[in-house]
Amino acid sequence: MSSFAEAWNLLISGDADTWSAIFTSLHVSLLATGIGALIGVPIGLLIGARSFKGKSVLTVFLHTLLSVPTVVVGLLLYLMFTRSGLLGGLDLLFTPALMVIGETILILPMMIVFTASAVSPLAAEVLETTASLGAGRLRSGWTLLDEARLGVLAAIVAGFGRAISEVGAAFMLGGNIRGHTRTMTTSIALETSKGEFGLGLALAFILMLIAYSINLVFYSLQQQSRTI
Repeated sequence: MSSFAEAWNLLISGDADTWSAIFTSLHVSLLATGIGALIGVPIGLLIGARSFKGKSVLTVFLHTLLSVPTVVVGLLLYLMFTRSGLLGGLDLLFTPALMVIGETILILPMMIVFTASAVSPLAAEVLETTASLGAGRLRSGWTLLDEARLGVLAAIVAGFGRAISEVGAAFMLGGNIRGHTRTMTTSIALETSKGEFGLGLALAFILMLIAYSINLVFYSLQQQSRTI
């Protein structure tokens, strides 16, 4: 019970380490999700809406990327951005910027696959209808995205969920530096390994609250869509 009391006190007292980890997690994850959506949703739209040679091979490859361990992505980026690496001159290792890059790479296949899956069943009918009305490619694509908006939103939500819960690559690329690159997940792992459960419980509660809030909003949008 003392750990739960400590967790509550850390949250309501505005403890600097606790809220720094929360804000760093949100900052990095939201940026990665935004960048991932800007890149992944259009690619997923193109893959789901069109038939082309090699589509099945590309689809299998993207699904394979979904199961790549995060530490593998972390290791590859670490080797690229370490001082002796190919991009070491950019001096991005152990910075939030590289954490954003790593999380974007992690969630990009998920956003592409989920968007393509949402778009694919609707593509033929929507594109045929918009073409008959004289709509251009851009307008047709926007209409298709609008029709598949819940599936696309699910892709974005899933991407954010993976980004904010990521720990392996965040450790390797951010270095878990206090007040700089320490996130909720890396802080939980660190504090638990030290036998300090108060901060870990506080951050775990915030993570669960964020996850619940996002899914509550998504569920509400689903219900509204069904009543239209």
